[in-house]
Amino acid sequence: MTQSSIRWEKDADNIVTLTLDDPNQSANTMNELYRQSMGDAVKRLVAEKDSIAGVIITSAKKTFFAGGDLRLLIQAKPENAADVHAELVEINGQLRQLETFGKPVVAALNGTALGGGLEIALAAHHRIAIGGTKAEFGLPEVSLGLLPGGGGLTRVTRMLGIQNALMNVLMQGQRMKAEKAQSTGLIDELATDVEDMLAKARTWIKANPAAQQPWDKSGYKMPGGTPSTPSLAMNLPAFPANLRKQTKNANYPAPRAIMSSVVEGAQVSFDNALKIEHRYFVHLATGKQAKNQIKAFFFDLQKINGGGSRPSKEQYPAWKATKVGILGAGMMGQGIAYVAATVGIQVVLLDQTKEAADRGKAYSKGLLDKRVSKGRMDAAKAEATLALIQTTDSHTDLAGCDIVIEAVFEDRAIKAKATELSEANALPDVLMCSNTSTLPISGLAKASKKPANFIGLHFFSPVDKMPLVEIIRGEQTSDEALAKAFDFVLQIRKTPIVVNDSRGFFTSRVFGTFTYEGIAMLGEGYHPQTIEQAAAQAGMPVGPLAVTDEVSLELGRKVRLQTIKDLAEEGITYQAHPAEAVVDRMMDEFGRNGKKAGKGFYDYPEGGKKVLWSGLVEHFVKADKVQIGETEFEELKERLLYRQAIESARCFEEGVLTSVADANIGSVFGIGMAPWTGGVLQYINYVGAAEFVKRADELAAKFGDRFTPPKLLRDMAASGKTFE
Repeated sequence: MTQSSIRWEKDADNIVTLTLDDPNQSANTMNELYRQSMGDAVKRLVAEKDSIAGVIITSAKKTFFAGGDLRLLIQAKPENAADVHAELVEINGQLRQLETFGKPVVAALNGTALGGGLEIALAAHHRIAIGGTKAEFGLPEVSLGLLPGGGGLTRVTRMLGIQNALMNVLMQGQRMKAEKAQSTGLIDELATDVEDMLAKARTWIKANPAAQQPWDKSGYKMPGGTPSTPSLAMNLPAFPANLRKQTKNANYPAPRAIMSSVVEGAQVSFDNALKIEHRYFVHLATGKQAKNQIKAFFFDLQKINGGGSRPSKEQYPAWKATKVGILGAGMMGQGIAYVAATVGIQVVLLDQTKEAADRGKAYSKGLLDKRVSKGRMDAAKAEATLALIQTTDSHTDLAGCDIVIEAVFEDRAIKAKATELSEANALPDVLMCSNTSTLPISGLAKASKKPANFIGLHFFSPVDKMPLVEIIRGEQTSDEALAKAFDFVLQIRKTPIVVNDSRGFFTSRVFGTFTYEGIAMLGEGYHPQTIEQAAAQAGMPVGPLAVTDEVSLELGRKVRLQTIKDLAEEGITYQAHPAEAVVDRMMDEFGRNGKKAGKGFYDYPEGGKKVLWSGLVEHFVKADKVQIGETEFEELKERLLYRQAIESARCFEEGVLTSVADANIGSVFGIGMAPWTGGVLQYINYVGAAEFVKRADELAAKFGDRFTPPKLLRDMAASGKTFE
């Protein structure tokens, strides 16, 4: 018997239920078996249509349908573009037949339908989902460097109109719960459970025997008009301008392709619009940027969240924290308290005074009140969440804590005392964590009586918004402690990456190369606006000068001076960086320490937007660097990306990084490495190791040894290997 991923059942009312159920996978995807099975099902529907009253499409999996088969898509190359196009035409041809064969079709969405899954549902005449669940609906292809190529772009445009389709569904790739998807117009009806959903599907079929898609009816008009409609035509020129503003003219072809496909497709027939959609999809799918984003945001992320860097669950079963102690109620501590409380963990928030701890708790109250005011949480739930946070100035209140996170000043003596007091009062086997961003964990663990239970948990600010936590394993950290730390990060709904101990670990070390390179450019005489714009167009979310102000020049210098001292004790000579002279001059000559001090590379007028300090032009900019050509500007962009990639390769060579996935996701989620690159190591793959090494050597000859590629990269260039 031929294998199929679609089951056919016909009831007494002559309603056919097509149940999507790939026998070889835990989720349904648009693989070859799906194409064969859907092709067979549609042929049979057409052949037997006289004896069919209608069709219900549903799924036997937890999710309705996972989407396109990314394992196949990531292999697409320009030379096999014709094959990709042929598969796309086949998939769309089947869905087009389904919606036009003359009988009502209902999509009964029992779970998540994203991307290709929602595209199947959009080919139905009516969509019903179960309300009040965690299931998500949307077309998030843009986040993978793609556009919806299974007819989703064309159908959504005709359902919602050009502007609503672009803004509410396509350009940001929003993932929506059923209720939101209904209000957006993607879902027509909500059900209470599977039984209710299927009953409503049958009722709708019986009530709409002559169902058609709106665009297949005579006299159809697109909501909001077509590009030739005067009111819309007036606004269309602003669309690409807004897109450039949003992407900062960085290397993101997918949003441009989506906008072009929508506007062009809206001016032709439905079937011709599908052809336009196909053309743009194939161009993106066979391009390099999509591969970067698919690798990072699907495969790498899946590997991390699946426990790729966690010790075996067979040896170390899944663990949940019940009570967390947080030392320090400042910016980091209060954020950690909030994310822990929101998942139901008891929190002890400790500071030097009860008043300081209470101020930290007030931060959580502010965030919870905001959620209540926006209707995202009810008041009772917010009150119960806030009640989980106990404030104190006494370490004895850490009794019963199975995990303690210190987020105190970057001072070894203070951290050592915090560790000593915590271990004396918390549970005997407490997991002791440090939120340090630079100090080596193995050194801090010397203050612990149980260094096997000591580990680094490096959060990013603001904690409630930043998705990453960098777990740093010290020399004596046990596998059990690592497993617990990993599980805790997942428990608070963050993404964990695991790195080995070193000065600055991975993220802080690489982040420093980005900021220092930008500051060095200022020292070379480049205009500060040019530097910030180069970073934006390279794809970085914030320029190096602006982000240095946020962190503060003062903190950066403290870390540098501590590093010089530590290296001297180890008998190592510190290698000065050209950026340091600029930082010292900014602080010592001009008294500009950063945003917290009210003045740094930027001025911060009260009640106004920050502006670059005019003194930068007076004291640093050189006449021959004010107006530069495109080639020189491109080199600035390259320098900012290359420095991060080279330092990451060094981290990999030194064993600080042991996972390519951790490197890529950590760089994008933690320090804002340009998402289009797919992360620091994927960027090297994108350029090609041989070409990357060649260009790095050229940059090293011009700007110094910091660009010299490590031996690992030279070996990869010689062997043709890539980071997998």
